[in-house]
Formats: sequence, structure tokens, C-alpha cells
Amino acid sequence: MTLAELKVKLFADGAERTRMLELARDPRIRGFTTNPSLMRRAGVTDYERFAREILAAIPDRPISLEVFADDFTEMERQARKIASWGENVYVKIPITNTRRESSCDLIRRLSQSGVRVNVTAILTLRQVREVTAALAGGAPAVVSVFAGRIADTGRDPVPLMAAAAELAHALPGVELLWASVREVYNIVQAELAGCDIITVTPDVLAKLELWGKDLEEYSLETVKVFHEDALRSGYRI
Repeated sequence: MTLAELKVKLFADGAERTRMLELARDPRIRGFTTNPSLMRRAGVTDYERFAREILAAIPDRPISLEVFADDFTEMERQARKIASWGENVYVKIPITNTRRESSCDLIRRLSQSGVRVNVTAILTLRQVREVTAALAGGAPAVVSVFAGRIADTGRDPVPLMAAAAELAHALPGVELLWASVREVYNIVQAELAGCDIITVTPDVLAKLELWGKDLEEYSLETVKVFHEDALRSGYRI
């Protein structure tokens, strides 16, 4: 399988404005996602200004922007305001608030009123079932399952993602997103599981140049790196 043969769409994950604009020139990148943690790490201090500038600079691809309230009334107010900023906006809504209260009622209201949502921080198939039920008959939406975090717990995320794909694809306009990518091979896994989108971090994007690389050649390059580092260190035995 080559990169050109992939059906799964690559979305860039991050909040560094310069990097996002660079990636917008890469035809492989089909959309963008961000979140409050990434924005804080990137030094964003004015949420609305940052979001509007990015949306103005990248008007032709979907961009997911997340609410940051924990109260559902305020979360809804933020969601509707964010959605008004552009036709390409998907509003990220966490699957629960910090009190473990389900966001599905809010998700249903937003989706039924035409707001495109990206439901985030999902880690179980039960959550996928609840979310897809809430999205039925609503606006186009994205269901983001954090497959990488599932794998971090020692579980294979692929069977769950394949089951989630069936649930998502039973609804028109609903796409499944493989979130929290850890390595390039996750893209292959996402493709085979039937995911529509995978968010790719800058470090993994940098490794795309290795896709399909000859392993014998890669082995030799690795040996050379070890040898050169040993020479630079001046080791003696």
C-alpha cells in the first residue's frame, strides 16, 4: 500500500499558526484539529483571534475547534458561537464533562440544529453507541476515538475501531476519526479498520518520508548512525 492509495484522510493536529499554514500547502493534509491543551502549549492567549485568523487563512478544509467550558449551558453557548465563525468549522465537544456527565443531550441539540460537531475523548464502544444515537438525523459530524490512548493501556484498539466504523457508517455524513496517533503504522491500522480520518501529529508527519522505505537500506543507515556517534564520542576500551 502506498500513501497515494490510502482512503483514510490525514488531518494535522496542532495549534502552531506558522506550522498550520505550512501544512495547508501540503495536498496530503485534508483538514485540521486542535484542542485547548495544544493551544496552550503553542502559546495561544486569545482563543477567538487565533481561531478566526486560522479559519480565514485556511477556508477550504475542515477545522475542528474545541469548547472549553465544563457546564453544558456555557458549553452550548460557546459551541454555537464557534460554529458561527466559518462554514468549515467543526465544534469539538467532549464525550463527558469533568463530572462524568454525558454530553449526548447537548450533542443531539447541536447536531439537530445544524451545528457540525466533532465528539472527542471517546475511548469505549459504549460511548460510540451513545454518540451515534445522538447524531442520528443531524448535521455532518465526526466521532473521534482516541485509539492511541486505548493502546497505551495495553489493549488492541483495532477491533474497537472496526466496530466503531460500522456504527458511524450506518449514519449518513458521520465519519470516524482515529485520534492520538503514536506512529506511522497507525495510519495503516486506521485504513484497515475502516476509519475515515486520522489526526497526524508533526512528529509522525515528519516520518511519512519513511513510508515504504527499503528495510535493508534503513538497517545500514542505522548502523552508520551508531558508528558515527561512537566516533564522535571518542570511546576507547
